[in-house]
Amino acid sequence: MTVSGIAYLELYAEDAHKYAAQLRDDWGFTLSKPVRTTPGTAQVLAHQNSIRLLVTSAVDAEHQVTEWVRRHGDGVAVVALRHTDKVAAAAAAERALNAGGGCLDGAGTVSGFGDLAVRFADAQDLLPPDELPCRGGLLSLDHVAIAVPGGQLDASVEWAVRGLGFKEIFREYVEVGTQAMDSRVVQSPCGAVTFTLLEPDTSRTAGQIDGFLEAHGGAGAQHVAFSTASITTSVRELSARGVAFLSTPGAYYRALESRLGPTGIPVDELRGTNVLVDRDHGGELFQIFARSTHPRRTFFLELVERRGAGSFGTANIKALYEAVERERATAHN
Repeated sequence: MTVSGIAYLELYAEDAHKYAAQLRDDWGFTLSKPVRTTPGTAQVLAHQNSIRLLVTSAVDAEHQVTEWVRRHGDGVAVVALRHTDKVAAAAAAERALNAGGGCLDGAGTVSGFGDLAVRFADAQDLLPPDELPCRGGLLSLDHVAIAVPGGQLDASVEWAVRGLGFKEIFREYVEVGTQAMDSRVVQSPCGAVTFTLLEPDTSRTAGQIDGFLEAHGGAGAQHVAFSTASITTSVRELSARGVAFLSTPGAYYRALESRLGPTGIPVDELRGTNVLVDRDHGGELFQIFARSTHPRRTFFLELVERRGAGSFGTANIKALYEAVERERATAHN
């Protein structure tokens, strides 16, 4: 029943072809028709190296995809976990149901985090990795960040542990001024699937997680992180395509050398691309968030380069939180 990775993320969109074209034009994805399609929908498979994004829109106004998009806007609706075969996938789905998940269909899809579902897929669910070309600077899915309403974090972590067989590997309480949030990270035993679960501290001033939950209409995927072999190269290439990234205060870089000492990527290069860096016992982590292009300012993407680090930027969480807060403030002015 052990999961071996993320087979694909399924994104529901108002117009699958338009959304997929943006992934191609802005992020360098290649587009294909999936092996199997769902009746009543239009579907496009966007792929880049091991990343698979299945973009789905409904052709019927009464379709469940239409209703999902009406509630949440375009975004990640399903995380499909890869298993070796159909028997293993069915057993994993049963475990998730027994742990409290809700059955959504007869195809191994279970409600897990609000309207963000988990699907238990076999290895042939879309296209075998060796049948798709390996090109582009984005290599794999590093993690999926999921925001849940206040008071639901413990239950969400428990379901991921009992229902999915994951283990909790990290937790952090982040304070920025009068705002605060809890962050807990769960990961599959093989280390290939990581969920960062976020919950606002509702006793504090409302912040970005509260804003996401309100605009999105409940729990959901706040962002998805892609890994890259060279984050500064990817930032430059994607910026040239028109992708905009969040800026980082100059003070962050002025304090960087005294905080960490010499870094694997020179500080001037980090400053020029707005990339953040953190270090743990295994090595360094470099990361940056793209500006949200979502009409509701909810879902967005992140780039990550790991040079031995297994953590999630503990020292950067506050800086990232502040960067997103500045973006929110600018959007509301």
